[in-house]
Amino acid sequence: MRQRVLQVVLDPQARQRLMNIRMVKPDLAMAVENYLINAASSGRINRPLPDDELKQLLMRIQQPKKEFKFERR
Repeated sequence: MRQRVLQVVLDPQARQRLMNIRMVKPDLAMAVENYLINAASSGRINRPLPDDELKQLLMRIQQPKKEFKFERR
């Protein structure tokens, strides 16, 4: 059922990107999938999302990377 909803909600390039992410970061992919399924079931998504919009969604959901700064003396 999840895959069927994702086929309706994502265009082919975005679906491929999500599959690639699932191989590297399964927890991030699961969070994005849950968000997309909830948004589709509540009616907030009414057309297939293109790859660019999926990238924006990933940037919002993904945890910000911690930056370490080393000072040489």
